[in-house]
Amino acid sequence: MLGLGAGELAVVGGILLLLFGGKKLPELGGAFAKSIKNFQKGLKENKKIE
Repeated sequence: MLGLGAGELAVVGGILLLLFGGKKLPELGGAFAKSIKNFQKGLKENKKIE
């Protein structure tokens, strides 16, 4: 995944935890997942139209 190892991912996760706090991260993750689902849904609908 983008050439990142476990150490790099742990550092990024730690920085996100410091920036947003423990309570905000699940909300951000949920919003990110919804946006990905909507994007994929839009791609599928676009393929049906063509």
